[in-house]
Amino acid sequence: MLLVESQAGVVRLTLNRPERRNALSEAMLTELGSALQRIAADRSARVVVLGAAGPVFCSGHDLGEMPGRSKADYQALFARCSRVMQQLRKLPQPVIARVQGLATAAGCQLVATCDLAVSVPEATFATPGVKIGLFCATPMVPLVRAVPPKVALEMLLTGLPITAQRALAVGLVNRVVPADQLDASIRQLTDAIVASSPAIISLGKRAFYDQLALDEPSAYERATCLIAENASHDDAQEGISAFLEKRPPRWKAE
Repeated sequence: MLLVESQAGVVRLTLNRPERRNALSEAMLTELGSALQRIAADRSARVVVLGAAGPVFCSGHDLGEMPGRSKADYQALFARCSRVMQQLRKLPQPVIARVQGLATAAGCQLVATCDLAVSVPEATFATPGVKIGLFCATPMVPLVRAVPPKVALEMLLTGLPITAQRALAVGLVNRVVPADQLDASIRQLTDAIVASSPAIISLGKRAFYDQLALDEPSAYERATCLIAENASHDDAQEGISAFLEKRPPRWKAE
């Protein structure tokens, strides 16, 4: 259900249920959670690309598993999904969504949760749960942190999809490129990330999300402490020296 490939510091995770539109079954969520746990502990992993097989990126939860279950069952299912989404956010490595098609409900949640996202023009994004009487409450959490509130609420209340170009305009994705340029565009991002210090990339990702929930004075206080800690790090000292000496930096092995 999940293909894992690693090369030169780039880990590629591929949702592999094209016959089920890459729906997030319980088994798929379990595999994805386990893979993320391994990646978090892998010092050779520098960046993650999350993609999917077939024409659909991810159609959300597997509705075939949903009917007639108890409230406790639903609680366990959505809690598992929420844990996986939080694993993505807390992963030391940046995660790039490779969106080659429709991303809906929990699939849209995946895109919003990833740190960066690159999409083809044909992709669409939606949170259509309201149409079947199941408001997309958990997809709402990263969505409203990725796009303006009125855009998120329009998507949540109407269930209507937005195009890749609108997703780009509102900040849900970083780039929209033709399908034949998708991997090259992602490679440009992964190459840039892999070229930097893994320790500082990890520190920066954590700092970015930590300060989002703070007011401006608190965010400055947190950031000031962090940049002072960063400046004393071996890789910062090496990077500054390399810049002054006009040579490539030699990052400390993690």
